[in-house]
Amino acid sequence: MQHDEVIWQVIRHNHCSFMAKITAGNFCRNPYNVTGICNRSSCPLANSRYATIRDHDGVFYLYMKTIERAHKPNQLWERVKLPRNYEKALEIIDKHLMYWPKLLIHKIKQRLTKMTQMRIRMRKLALKTREKVVTLPRKEIKRDARRLEKAEKAAVLDKSIEKELVERLNKNVYGDIHNYPLKHFENLLDMEESQIDAPEEEEEEYDVEYLEGDYDELEEEDDIEDFGKLAMEFPEDHGDELDDEEMDAVGKNEKKRSGSAHGKLGKDEAKKKKPRVLVEVEDEGASGRRKATV
Repeated sequence: MQHDEVIWQVIRHNHCSFMAKITAGNFCRNPYNVTGICNRSSCPLANSRYATIRDHDGVFYLYMKTIERAHKPNQLWERVKLPRNYEKALEIIDKHLMYWPKLLIHKIKQRLTKMTQMRIRMRKLALKTREKVVTLPRKEIKRDARRLEKAEKAAVLDKSIEKELVERLNKNVYGDIHNYPLKHFENLLDMEESQIDAPEEEEEEYDVEYLEGDYDELEEEDDIEDFGKLAMEFPEDHGDELDDEEMDAVGKNEKKRSGSAHGKLGKDEAKKKKPRVLVEVEDEGASGRRKATV
């Protein structure tokens, strides 16, 4: 048989797992407590006839406990769903708790009012746009920063080692036999070939030579032709009869011919030199020799 006074004496003076003692007073953590305060009239364990209101996903329910169901713990609480309308909910409470203590009915209606106001505020806050506070993972940020720093140091070290090895290989420090990764070795070979091929290409593009023209043989041949013509025009027998004026005219003609010969040579520099044959012809009447080129 259940005795409410004995239960309250045990809970109050010995131990209760739902009791929370703070400086402001003693509170109850039991979800069925109407007021949340630990006292004789509000304790759901020390009252065999008790009623309260609970919220399940935005829906309010009226819970009622009677002494007739005390021997059935699985059917101890009777639950009634309350409508969303506040006035209709109050009518249902008055209907089901018609013969219950007035103090308990007043506490239940107060709880219904507070829970209804809380639900209205929750809807307003849900509709209102607010800034979302996001926490930064400091541990992950620090870990990534350390990893990045280590990777940069490793990269700098690898580059310095590679540079030092290349310098030693160029200086032939290790001799002809040395172990070197094949991939890096091929890359170095390609780099050296590209460096070697680049100057050769430049030399081929700008390979220009300047040579001095060889006009000695041509000048000699022209002089010989001029003297041969003079010999034909003025034989030896009449050589003494030439006057000074005629000699001057002949000299001028020789200069003009030599100038024209040099002009022709300048024009024919691009042409290939053809072989020439020197032929000597004897003239009996003039008692002299005449040279001609073919």
